[in-house]
Amino acid sequence: MLNVKRLSLADAELILDGCQRKAVEVGTPKDMAVVDESGHLIAFRRMDGAKFTAIDIAINKAFTSSGGGRATRDYKTVAGAGGPAFGLHTQHQGRFTIIGGGIPVVVDGQIVGGVGISSGAADEDHAVAEAGIAAFVATLKS
Repeated sequence: MLNVKRLSLADAELILDGCQRKAVEVGTPKDMAVVDESGHLIAFRRMDGAKFTAIDIAINKAFTSSGGGRATRDYKTVAGAGGPAFGLHTQHQGRFTIIGGGIPVVVDGQIVGGVGISSGAADEDHAVAEAGIAAFVATLKS
């Protein structure tokens, strides 16, 4: 039998709170998603002014990072044009993305979920996701 760690709704809300604080700091409203270890949506938040076209992108970034176990931006060189895994982004009915802004959530070496942020530049979205995860990890240490 497996013992699987999973983010709770309360955990997801902590992550989204941290993401939102960072988004306010950088001055770009965001679409923000948190998924569990299987890529299923736990919580989503769309800040006022965030792009409606980025809703699915945020969810797919979280899905990709949770399932793949790495930041979505790390796939760019291997799955981008000319890379050895080019075409990977077409998998899972097109949900797999190589756009930066998705990061897995890891606790005790185990992937417990993923965070996906969209509506801004990829590096900015990545930083917002990092801030949300950092806020969550800080609660684990207290």
